[in-house]
Amino acid sequence: MPIESVKDHFKQWNREQDIMEFDTSSATVDLAAQAIGVEPARIAKTLSFRGEGESAILIVAAGDVKIDNKKFRQSFGFKARMLSPEEVLEQTGHAIGGVCPFGLKNNLDVYLDTSMKRFESLFPACGSSNSAIELTCEEIQQFSFAKGWVDVCKGWQEKETNVEAAITTNRN
Repeated sequence: MPIESVKDHFKQWNREQDIMEFDTSSATVDLAAQAIGVEPARIAKTLSFRGEGESAILIVAAGDVKIDNKKFRQSFGFKARMLSPEEVLEQTGHAIGGVCPFGLKNNLDVYLDTSMKRFESLFPACGSSNSAIELTCEEIQQFSFAKGWVDVCKGWQEKETNVEAAITTNRN
């Protein structure tokens, strides 16, 4: 069972008891945000892409962003092509709705998108469609054995700029 592999993964740090399991589905960003009671942006979603050769790469990003194809190509040197649900399960050991960078079936390259750095903590899934754990960005990096940080998403900087503009307008 995929959640068991994630629990085993977190035993290294004595954090397996911190995994939350819900009575309702947390399979999408919106459902996870509702189950936890946070804004959707604080859900750390794991996106699976075809890497070079047979392996996949995982990008963990804030819940309110989308992949920017141009930035992705500039960072990785190839086009962003998402895996099919069957390929995701085969590569990660986790089904869509519970995909996370922990307790993986294969040794995959994991990258963290800078969109998550806006938050003190985020909530990635834990291998099932009704689980999550609260982690800081540093913990996500440590526990996922991430190769590093990338800037391959869009949609979040524009929101920050709009919020800053509204604050400035209200002060004047």
